Amino acid sequence: MEPAPASLARRFGALLIDWISCLLIAGVFAKPTDEPWLAPGIFVVVYTLFLGFFGQTLGMRLMRIRCVSLHTGGPLGVPRALLRSLIMLPLITTLIMDQNQRGLHDRAVGSVVQAV
Repeated sequence: MEPAPASLARRFGALLIDWISCLLIAGVFAKPTDEPWLAPGIFVVVYTLFLGFFGQTLGMRLMRIRCVSLHTGGPLGVPRALLRSLIMLPLITTLIMDQNQRGLHDRAVGSVVQAV
């Protein structure tokens, strides 16, 4: 039986946790008002590495969801995770979903976010 797609509430909760953690990490190095691209840069690095190798970020783990390849069910790999992360930055792209609850960023790289 295939795992169910993650709900929008879980996905948003995971994204919020990940974004806050990136802001906290960026705050250690500089004020976010002085270096406005530091937190988004950390976000891209964290999402790329964690989704690329493990299929979950900290927020996804806490919200009990994972992002995997639609075709293999395994982690995306770094190149696809990087593309997914960059597409997510404008945030509006995460809200454009199809009938299977896959966002534009998911469709672009062939990923699916599932409840664990």
